[in-house]
Amino acid sequence: MSIDIGAIADFTNDEATKVSVEGRTLVVVRIQNDFYVLDDRCSHEDFPLSEGTVDVASCEIECARHGAMFSLVDGSPHSFPATKAVRTYKVETKNDRVEVTFS
Repeated sequence: MSIDIGAIADFTNDEATKVSVEGRTLVVVRIQNDFYVLDDRCSHEDFPLSEGTVDVASCEIECARHGAMFSLVDGSPHSFPATKAVRTYKVETKNDRVEVTFS
């Protein structure tokens, strides 16, 4: 099931945006025309990833609390102290809207 999470224009390029939908809190990252959606919680210490920094060159997001880096593509941790992945979601753009699929 795809859920509309906003207009493409609602998401600033190269920044993390917090979105709450269907009882979930997500972080949405836009890099040019690509969108990435993850759970908005660092797997290390339950801190919002939406408060972190996006590294466009490596396609990662950094947790602001302890500096753990996560892949925007698959949620895998790329640095300590995190050792567990963050859940990612399938994203599509349709008619200038962003949709996420929960499975």
